[in-house]
Amino acid sequence: MTEPFIPPAKPIIGEEERAAVDRVMRSGMVAQGPEVAAFEQEFAEVFVGGRTCVAVNSGTSGLHLGLLAAGIGPGDEVIVPSFTFAATANSVALTGASPVFADIEPRYFGLDPASVEAAITPRTKAIMPVHLYGHPAMMVELEAIAAKHGIMIFEDAAQAHGASLGGRAVGTMGQFGVFSLYPTKNMTSGEGGMVACETPELVRGVKLLRNQGMEAQYQNEVIGFNNRMTDIHAAIGRVQLTKVGGWTEQRRSNAAFLSENLTGVVVPPVADGAVHVYHQYTVRVGEDRDGFQAALKNEYGVGSGVYYPVPNHRLASLTRFAPGLELPETEKAASEVVSLPVHPSLGQGDLERIVRAVNALAGAGA
Repeated sequence: MTEPFIPPAKPIIGEEERAAVDRVMRSGMVAQGPEVAAFEQEFAEVFVGGRTCVAVNSGTSGLHLGLLAAGIGPGDEVIVPSFTFAATANSVALTGASPVFADIEPRYFGLDPASVEAAITPRTKAIMPVHLYGHPAMMVELEAIAAKHGIMIFEDAAQAHGASLGGRAVGTMGQFGVFSLYPTKNMTSGEGGMVACETPELVRGVKLLRNQGMEAQYQNEVIGFNNRMTDIHAAIGRVQLTKVGGWTEQRRSNAAFLSENLTGVVVPPVADGAVHVYHQYTVRVGEDRDGFQAALKNEYGVGSGVYYPVPNHRLASLTRFAPGLELPETEKAASEVVSLPVHPSLGQGDLERIVRAVNALAGAGA
């Protein structure tokens, strides 16, 4: 294999980001300060229609603090998917509440409304869907269930910056929505998260919790955490905000080319009225997924990933919340999915090589 390797993801950090970091370093104000405040406002304007945002040090912190600020705690249940990264369920468990796992629907990999309805008990306080891979969850149906039962909705939008459904941006449909700013996401601040809050009470709660329980220095009102974002990270994020729109359009263009040309695998569909931002371009393959991935890499120099091979309810850390639980669509997806490169650094030759590789291997039954 003489062609250069195509990585499954490729964070883009340019000279503008480096200059922004240097500017903050020279200012002497490197902890949470004016850069964070500006980033919160700009992020809100770009992604969530001005809904107030609170910056934190990771997406997981955002979920955890959002749950606490919404009053979730011991004795409560929050319904979550098992087919996602463990941070979703972890954040619930960290509050002392119980994550309750529901199955996914097979097309868009989001929570199945029927499974959610069946999982509701008198202890259920909220549903927390994940907009997995950048495709919005089935929010219309989930909102109807939440309204019927008088429970809340929280959005895990870690992978879905700019996604929308029926003209409504993800992160604006629940009491709060959380975005991750990890390096492999569609945009990054180096590390960080953003909580988009519906009410002033939630905003204040998250701000208190991220800063040791203080709004005014040394006036601790609640027991809190040190989950602040630094001005260094915010400066990176502010630059990335000016670029993410173009990157997203390139991801969507790359995904369109793949969907038009791939054969032998199940390509990701897009729901009516949905805007998919393709954090991952995830296909379903046949029986020998390991062989398929190995051949992609070794024969064609194409990287890939599996997100996620072990459902949360099967993880040693979380099985106690789901004894004997069977989630057939979750198990099926976990055994079949492969995410192909879709990032904006791909050239036309890269896309053609990915198509050539996948079609040859899928046709050969690799």
